Amino acid sequence: MSGREHHYDVNVRWTGNTGKGTARYLEYGRDHDITTPGKPLIRGSADPTFLGQSERWNPEDLLVASLAECHMLTYLALCARDRIVVTAYEDNATGTMTEEGGKSGRFSEVVLAPVVVITDASKTARAAELHHEANQTCFIANSVNFPVRHQPTIKVE
Repeated sequence: MSGREHHYDVNVRWTGNTGKGTARYLEYGRDHDITTPGKPLIRGSADPTFLGQSERWNPEDLLVASLAECHMLTYLALCARDRIVVTAYEDNATGTMTEEGGKSGRFSEVVLAPVVVITDASKTARAAELHHEANQTCFIANSVNFPVRHQPTIKVE
């Protein structure tokens, strides 16, 4: 592989031992802490469907968030390059995961629905087109094996 490499170090520590470890499937906690030096702690758990706590982030939430965040950061960079001034960006992303035969599951798609506010009405079409380019360029979207779809809305300030 040629090119620059980037490395990311994350610590995931299980905090859900209720005193008996994993002796019984229904009796241990799914809670865990996610840390990396210099950044705030993320309190994680499993999805409540899988016996986790709803007030904590789960891996599925974090995957959808990673895709939405990467797309946004890539898109903003492309807009800056094309001299499209973005003044607001908000995305209500959704992911669909399907369990297969009770053994496992996988994401079948993630849909990003960013609402982008720009300053120049003449650049609305290009601002919409850049979502496709951002999807092609986003590191995280290029790393998953399911489609990441886009339903952008472009507004003018």
